[in-house]
Amino acid sequence: MADVLAVAEARDGVVQGVSREVVTVARGLADALGGRVDAAVAGGRGAGEAAAALGEQGADRVLAIDGAEQVDVRAVAVAEVVRGGDYGAVVFAATGPGRDLAPRVAARLGVALLTDVVAVEIDGGRVVVTRPVFAGKALARVRALGAPALLSIRPNVFPVSDAPRAAQVEHVALSGEASAGGYRVVGFEESAGAALDVSEAAIIVSGGRGLKGPENWHLLADLRDALGETAALGASRAVVDAGWRPHAEQVGQTGKTVTPKLYFAVAISGAIQHLAGMRTSGVIVAVNRDAEAPIFGVADYGIVGDAFEIVPELATAVRKLREQQG
Repeated sequence: MADVLAVAEARDGVVQGVSREVVTVARGLADALGGRVDAAVAGGRGAGEAAAALGEQGADRVLAIDGAEQVDVRAVAVAEVVRGGDYGAVVFAATGPGRDLAPRVAARLGVALLTDVVAVEIDGGRVVVTRPVFAGKALARVRALGAPALLSIRPNVFPVSDAPRAAQVEHVALSGEASAGGYRVVGFEESAGAALDVSEAAIIVSGGRGLKGPENWHLLADLRDALGETAALGASRAVVDAGWRPHAEQVGQTGKTVTPKLYFAVAISGAIQHLAGMRTSGVIVAVNRDAEAPIFGVADYGIVGDAFEIVPELATAVRKLREQQG
């Protein structure tokens, strides 16, 4: 089993950016195993043709699964693709949709699922992954004993690389087994403003209870806007529980696990539950009045002071720097 299947994500015919990371990882595994990369995608009309662009990251073939709109149906279809191929590994994204789909596929195949992977390699012909454990305080190196090896990768960890190929699109018909069980999806509603999701953002500006109220969130929004389109707003659990910000922005053990290139922790003390969701960020900048706050223990840069004074200064400095860079 030398081939690798990359399970791409698509919505309304548009392939999501994280799929490029999934295919990049799959390409690396396939090269080590001496096989090809197939990219399976289900996401409405046109998704397969759009996914052909994943050939830039090394997909040799795109399998467009038509009609698999619901996750149970998609799980059956992906499992069928795996059984019908010669796959040594199947790679998912550890996103909301990926966390919904991957366990269902693993259960149908009867194999283990390695989740939230931050590093992967082939050792002795088997897939070996590294993943955070104990709320991110340690890293475990795990060897996949089952076949194929199923794994989900943490977004924004693996840099996208180009390995251009002319990916051919093949349409996969669903079998009679693929049917929804006990429910049906009647529609989707976009969140207000369709803001960039924190799990996909390259830069996150998060705020905590030290901002004193939702009326002060404009300070973080101003810094986010200064940083550009790849920035998103985040929040601690205390803020979300207080109703200041929506749950979609919550970062932490009971929220979303994020790995942006740059993370601002503003007026966040750094409870272990919050650190579990962001400590693997590339660069962490902490702003807090308490010099003994735990957040400074994981921060690359720390500013001890009043966030109401510092954050506006940061936003102004970022804008000036971007203007100088053109």
